[in-house]
Amino acid sequence: MTLVLTRSDLEAVLTPEACLELLRDGFVRARDAAVAGQRVRTDLPFPGTATALIPGVLPGIDAYTVKVNAKFPGARPALRGVICLHSGRDGELLALLDSATVTAWRTGLAAALGTHVLAGPGDVLGVIGAGAQAELMVRGLAALRPHRTLVVHDTDDERAAAFAARHGGRPAASAREVAATADTVLLATWAREPLLRLADAREGGHFTSLGADEPGKQELSADLLRAAVLVVDDRELAAHTGALSAAGLPATAADATLADILRGDHPGRVSPDDRTVYAPVGLPWQDLALSWAAYRAAERVGVGRRVDLLA
Repeated sequence: MTLVLTRSDLEAVLTPEACLELLRDGFVRARDAAVAGQRVRTDLPFPGTATALIPGVLPGIDAYTVKVNAKFPGARPALRGVICLHSGRDGELLALLDSATVTAWRTGLAAALGTHVLAGPGDVLGVIGAGAQAELMVRGLAALRPHRTLVVHDTDDERAAAFAARHGGRPAASAREVAATADTVLLATWAREPLLRLADAREGGHFTSLGADEPGKQELSADLLRAAVLVVDDRELAAHTGALSAAGLPATAADATLADILRGDHPGRVSPDDRTVYAPVGLPWQDLALSWAAYRAAERVGVGRRVDLLA
């Protein structure tokens, strides 16, 4: 029997605080995984792209994930798909999980963790792109450090206003206004041209960029990335399909990975005047970390619906 977990099921069994701990632990342990994760993406003869992340594995978890996503920018939601959670013993399909929810949680919360590790002590938080991943970034960051003021910009004024109202902030007229106001800036957009350049970035500011997760997408310019302490989740992946690729920079342009910093192998920010950037792409093991936790919690409390796909 396979456990089917919908968005509401997942939100009933996951908490940002627990997921942040799972992700922090995963960054430390993932380098010992026997198999490296892969990310496969292709264009479609439709207005969207197809992406698969295989396999999600972590030492100590006797299971793995395969994720298949459709990304259609004009749709709402723009990302839809499924995560298959398989037993590592015999391949049994343990669960099918809504990938939009797991992806938003693991991406947004991992970004919140990277932001917390790198950002300076300022208490003005800026958001550019008021979607699901920004929501989880703000929620996750609130569990790690307080912010006094929030400013938010989105190409949809109503969505920006609603986001600001939910989080006690105010809308901003442009991405540049956010960067001029905020000490820490979170970007999660579909931009294909830089929204911010070095001239827009205050000394000591931090920028987390989630939008550059496939070829052609770019939120931060090359001059800003070169001037900053630049941290990624995977150097080669960032250079192939992420923020480095979009800016025409090699893998060596990244100063460190987040795992390097969490393990104490790199200091990250060393001066209050440093500009810092965290520009992840997203890794398969993160899908496993949250999917496994959700599956075990759902079994304990009786959440979800069981189906027999072989019947």
